[in-house]
Amino acid sequence: MARSSARRSSAAEVASGDRKALLAEPRRLKIMEWLKEEGSARVRDLSVAFEVSEATIRQDLERLENEGHIVREHGGAYLKTMPQQVQTLSLQHHDHMTEKAAIGRVAAGLVSDGETLILDAGSTTTATAQNLINHKNLTVITNALNIALMLGSVPGFTVHMPGGQFKAPTLSLSGDKSVEYFRDIFANKLFLATAGVGIEAGLTYPSFADLQLKEAMIRAASHVYLVADSSKINRASFTRLGALDMIHSFVTDAGISDKDAQALERHGIEIIIA
Repeated sequence: MARSSARRSSAAEVASGDRKALLAEPRRLKIMEWLKEEGSARVRDLSVAFEVSEATIRQDLERLENEGHIVREHGGAYLKTMPQQVQTLSLQHHDHMTEKAAIGRVAAGLVSDGETLILDAGSTTTATAQNLINHKNLTVITNALNIALMLGSVPGFTVHMPGGQFKAPTLSLSGDKSVEYFRDIFANKLFLATAGVGIEAGLTYPSFADLQLKEAMIRAASHVYLVADSSKINRASFTRLGALDMIHSFVTDAGISDKDAQALERHGIEIIIA
């Protein structure tokens, strides 16, 4: 079963330290990470999350709109590219695609025919899904609409999705209904996405929304594979899911340094290089 969650932090813990310490530019970068994950946000929610006034958040959103990243609306804002992304079923993150493709091939090679898998939403897990098509008799549980559409048409595959709220940038379902669904699931393997991974910070993500869902996925799987390119190493995003003992194996690319690989291995994590 998945490793003990005894050291997991509260969903509200911020991996990068005191939110009050964020200056304007770093805060705007974190707001953009949030919007790229969630698609939209309310001013009041961002104000609470970053512990600044709503007036300050409005100034941040105005700046981001002037830079062409977002569209402001009454009480909040949404990602400018969101409507087109949904129409074309494309994901927000297009960086390091060569590395992600290699990781996807290696991760798919860890799967045996007939297994039950959980695939998290994300660009690297999508690359994993693309390489599963030639497998046989897989049962796939995913919160990612694009992955479900990709694998649902493969003869012999059984694909399941939870309920929940649709998140446009990740083409995924989230929320309490999704969490509840995974409480009754048992899977051989989970392929988990992350925004950042570090020795001290652990696994970090751009917003609070999916933390409980990812915890439920981890509890449902016998073996947890983290799939992420090496640019995510020593990077801390906004919220902390938990410590490294939540995962068993880390599939990444050759960009990982020997120092980082050894540090992760000392935490009992198997390093698999694509």
